[in-house]
Amino acid sequence: MTDQRIAVVVLAAGQGTRMKSSLPKVLHPLAGLPLIGHVLRTAESIDPAHVAVVVRHDRDRVAAEVAERMTDALVVDQDEIPGTGRAVEVAVAALPATFDGVVVVLSGDVPLLDAESLRQLVDAHLQGGNGATLISAIADDPHGLGRVVRDDAGAFQSVVEHKDADDTQRTISEVNAGVYAFDVAHLRSVLPIIGTANAQGEKYLTDAPPLIAERGGRIDVLRLDDPWLVAGINDRAQLAAVGRELNARIVRRHQLAGVTVVDPATTWIDLDVTIEPDARILPNTQLEGATAIEAEAVVGPDTTLRDTEVGVGAHVTRTDATLAVIGARASVGPFAYLRAGTILGEDGKIGTYVETKNAKIGRGSKVPHLSYIGDAEIGERSNIGANTITANYDGVNKHRTDVGSDVRTGSHNVFVAPVRIGDGAYTGAGTTVRKDVPAGSLAISYAPQRITEGWVEEHRPGTAAAEAARRARGE
Repeated sequence: MTDQRIAVVVLAAGQGTRMKSSLPKVLHPLAGLPLIGHVLRTAESIDPAHVAVVVRHDRDRVAAEVAERMTDALVVDQDEIPGTGRAVEVAVAALPATFDGVVVVLSGDVPLLDAESLRQLVDAHLQGGNGATLISAIADDPHGLGRVVRDDAGAFQSVVEHKDADDTQRTISEVNAGVYAFDVAHLRSVLPIIGTANAQGEKYLTDAPPLIAERGGRIDVLRLDDPWLVAGINDRAQLAAVGRELNARIVRRHQLAGVTVVDPATTWIDLDVTIEPDARILPNTQLEGATAIEAEAVVGPDTTLRDTEVGVGAHVTRTDATLAVIGARASVGPFAYLRAGTILGEDGKIGTYVETKNAKIGRGSKVPHLSYIGDAEIGERSNIGANTITANYDGVNKHRTDVGSDVRTGSHNVFVAPVRIGDGAYTGAGTTVRKDVPAGSLAISYAPQRITEGWVEEHRPGTAAAEAARRARGE
């Protein structure tokens, strides 16, 4: 149920020049989501009646991302007037005129703010009957951040941006998080009168609380003990720092839920990854997207899984997999490459230096080593010999290879698709299968072996090989 008292405004109009990127800042990825994806999830957590996202720089790309993640969000364009105050002004104007509740303002580049802290903000605002409520934190290094200025009694006075602060104000370590709750009536009354007489020539949203106070509105500040929750991202170094912190929290959450993570420092887990208790994650492992790992599975070391399912008790070692399904008690790797559409059945094996793509490998079947299996289906309990290739592409179209159950194929086989190998069939080493092999048959590509004695001594005289042959004949 939506809370009809709440509207959320997300500020995502900035260019983010310090990122030095062609990608808009709020679209940079963090733990499997763009920055704005994290913020939208947090917004959704308080069930607002309305969400308005303010865009400007590269607006179409940002708007498309917003629409994909929140279909009912309002996308509002900021005009030529710069500043966060103007951004909120156009967003509030886009809300229904009848809305008379709380406007929560979030920054699109503050991804770690959690649902609990946001709910605390709204509750404190409503319970206090405030005109405005700000979130603040104590920063170890407040350089570049707006300072929260208080009077001698500790009451809020103002927020001063770093560029506008004097030397005394710059010694303040309490910083503005850029996250607010406003009574919409108070906000509507002060936004039009905010000016641009400041170092950046912008309409600062931070000017709104003092103006609301002048009109009798109560101003309060909710100080969070954890500064990471309100850490903003302005450059790549900050993106990496926040990423490390978020990853450490994700890893710890899984550990406390019963997952063994041997080396948290080299293990990276995206936000939407699920891992069941008693799974083991070994060093240098990356789990991305919607990867799901079931109990007693062992993943790693040196493994990257993207949107991949790993069944109960499976072992995945030194493997790169995308959009793959690995069955219970199956074994993958080392040095395996599972491309999209790979499905490995229970107790199956994809071994060393094997690449698969769009391939279904049945229960108990094995592709042990040095093979490529693409656009193929292998039945149950079959064994594919070393150095086997499914020749699935004719230069224009892809074709399928079907291998039945209980099949044994020899080493160095080529299956020229489309082709079918029936249940229980065998193929000899070095066979090129161009025609269907009936069930229970043996297929062999036979060519007589020719031997020309004395060829090396005649054609390669004086070489080490010729000398070795001469000695061998003498023996």
